Amino acid sequence: MKPVDPVALTADLIRCPSVTPAEGGALQLLQAVLQDAGFECWRVDRGDVANLYARWGEKGHSQSFGFNGHTDVVPIGDKAAWTVDPFGGQITDGVLYGRGATDMKSGVAAFAAAAIDFVTVTPPDGAIILAITGDEEGDATDGTVALLDWMQGKGEAMSVCLVGEPTCPDRMGEMMKIGRRGSLTAYVTVTGVQGHSAYPHRAKNPLPAIARLIDRLSSHELDQGTDHFDPSTLAVVTIDTGNPATNVIPAECRATVNIRFNDTHSGASLTAWLQDQAKTVSDEMDIKIDIKVKVSGESFVTPPGELSDLVAHAVKAETGIEPGMSTSGGTSDARFVKDHCPVVEFGLVGKTMHQVDECVQTEQIDQLKGIYMRILREYFI
Repeated sequence: MKPVDPVALTADLIRCPSVTPAEGGALQLLQAVLQDAGFECWRVDRGDVANLYARWGEKGHSQSFGFNGHTDVVPIGDKAAWTVDPFGGQITDGVLYGRGATDMKSGVAAFAAAAIDFVTVTPPDGAIILAITGDEEGDATDGTVALLDWMQGKGEAMSVCLVGEPTCPDRMGEMMKIGRRGSLTAYVTVTGVQGHSAYPHRAKNPLPAIARLIDRLSSHELDQGTDHFDPSTLAVVTIDTGNPATNVIPAECRATVNIRFNDTHSGASLTAWLQDQAKTVSDEMDIKIDIKVKVSGESFVTPPGELSDLVAHAVKAETGIEPGMSTSGGTSDARFVKDHCPVVEFGLVGKTMHQVDECVQTEQIDQLKGIYMRILREYFI
């Protein structure tokens, strides 16, 4: 069997218009390629989301190396702003263009190609698992979570897992992720009494109250960082009244706050703090304040050890660069996998992800396949 070309596979995947939650043909393509190579495949669809689980080797083997990734992509935005077809998979001067080129059809193609070539040339005493979702860029409730739920019900398991998200800021090989910050969004509603702005004593203005609360939240230092994490951050992302009139005091005002937090906190502890701050301002100003909180993920870290050493050694061998261990960035599906098995992330340079004319150097895709191949060889020695 000929080696799988990860660049060609990435281009084929880009040509599948799999904007969340559309499957777009991407998982069908991967399933066909993997089945031809002897992988058993199952579609694990839930709700409107398509997912794919593939395994080579025995179920429940004590050495089961897993890869996790996604084929769904964010919308293209203004098509007229693109200089290429967003779903064309065009290669120009060694650069592959298209939505998902970086985030993360290249990563999926690289680990699929590495897994196929590895089991074809050197069949291991163990199992290789690919858990691929179509719901990472969306709500993520029926994607990797659905795959893990299905695995638990079927007795399927990964001993360790590598998530192929883009992790390198500028140069291939410079960074791997051993954890992620937690993410919490708080939706604040302050309710007063509408009235004429010339008679403020007859109304109850929600704006001063929300201003005071937002100032308290945004000026508070959450922490100074921990051994593996930078300081937690709080960002006010919107304040809205929807009031076009200059002579009306509005009845209601809303604000949204996003917190990216380290392992000093939990979603529950931050929710309690937010509620306490709201109560303080509510009592001071005699006004109703409601807060609804959504926790998208808790912070976590995979302590440096065998898995991170394995990945770091392979990256340095293939690139000449020792990758730093980081917990920066947003959330990823590693936040779900960490409850199943030890997990780290390593992938391409992510400079153009979600941008117009998203692209990746083709040599980096080949490098990434080589890194994943080396990881598999060294894991199964």
